[in-house]
Amino acid sequence: MKLNPALQARIDTFKSMYPTEKEAASRLTKPSMPFYGTDILEKAVTALLEGENLLLCGDKATGKNVLAENLAWIFGRPIYNISFHVNTDSSSLIGTDTFKNNEVQLRKGPIYQCAQYGGFGILDEINMAKNDAVSVLHATLDYRRIMDVPGYDRIQLHPATRFIATMNYGYAGTKELNEALVSRFMVINMPSLTKERLEQILTSLFPTIHPDALEQFSGLFLDLQLKAKNGEISTKAVDLRGLIGAVRLMFGGLCPADAIDMGITNKCFDSFERELIRDIVMTRIPDNWISSDVFQNQ
Repeated sequence: MKLNPALQARIDTFKSMYPTEKEAASRLTKPSMPFYGTDILEKAVTALLEGENLLLCGDKATGKNVLAENLAWIFGRPIYNISFHVNTDSSSLIGTDTFKNNEVQLRKGPIYQCAQYGGFGILDEINMAKNDAVSVLHATLDYRRIMDVPGYDRIQLHPATRFIATMNYGYAGTKELNEALVSRFMVINMPSLTKERLEQILTSLFPTIHPDALEQFSGLFLDLQLKAKNGEISTKAVDLRGLIGAVRLMFGGLCPADAIDMGITNKCFDSFERELIRDIVMTRIPDNWISSDVFQNQ
């Protein structure tokens, strides 16, 4: 992940201006994998340096969360993850009353802490947020960078605070984002995972992977991605974490067929779909493969 020198110099200045406060240091999180895609990375970095928030849109397995994690690490900022679902409301974000030291105090929620400590708030599946939660986001993401905490105070967002939202298309429970919320973000449409990027990811995680196995695993994932795009299977099997987990099990000695079953095939709970996916897997992964067919010198 090499950025152009001018951008890197600006990041270094940003980090020196806003060192991480000790109360939030435990939230500095090294990404599980690097993000491959310098053009997208530089667009995102530029937007964040200019004080903008980001909305990352795209299908499953396009690297939205990986990019968000890498951005927080590049900027040296603590991460506050907020996953939206049907029960996420304003109190889940800002905080709730709690009784402590014989008095009512605010137990600060992730949005409050992010605003206070200059964190990067990752707003996962923002298009699942219900209206009560959206109202908090409208105020927090406003250009005035002020957050009202009902019953307590109004706080100014730390100057390093940024929000990175992610949005999948077509998930159950999702809805269109209203224009007022979208206007508070710079938007990046994430491209589908390519064979080159997939091979880079697998090689970085598993340096001893055999070239033939790398070719077949990459091909399998792209086959599943295409089938899902054409509506022949659901997106359940298009699971990059599942593929990586399966390869990790192979490194641990499990036979590839069983590992792929556990990491990909069995995530489809419909028996007919499972058989379709097994047929796709069989065209790529021979039944007689063992761990040494996947990794060199094993």
